[in-house]
Amino acid sequence: MVATFEETYGYPPGRNEVRLADADDLRAAREYAREMPGSDEQLKFYESFGEVALPDVGNGYFIHSARDVLHRVSEEGYAFIPMADDPHGMVIGSDGGGILFVADWGGVIHRSRTASLDAAEFDRVADDFPEFLDLIRRSVTRFVETGEPGYL
Repeated sequence: MVATFEETYGYPPGRNEVRLADADDLRAAREYAREMPGSDEQLKFYESFGEVALPDVGNGYFIHSARDVLHRVSEEGYAFIPMADDPHGMVIGSDGGGILFVADWGGVIHRSRTASLDAAEFDRVADDFPEFLDLIRRSVTRFVETGEPGYL
């Protein structure tokens, strides 16, 4: 995608990367696991990867680092997802248009309908973190093959 991006779209690509976890990320991953019950899949992810930034896929897809997720919780508190089994969650990612991805304490991933969490409405997008990652993978593949936005 990056190799032919400028030729296809007429401008250079952004910083598309999947950053590997460093020592600070590993510490934050352990703290994340303490804060978020039932987050085994996300913990495994955060032990391997620091963050994902794909600004050129559709509007963009971003999976925030465990440090960023925890910082947001300390600054703003937990997200409230009214229809979830346990309505507490953490913002774990976003798209380039301001839509937020929130993991509830049961591991389900939800997408906000607006760019704000104040009285936000959510749609369930994945039953667990591996399914969420698969949706991102499929979105990238679809974008590369067709130039159309993905599945999230």
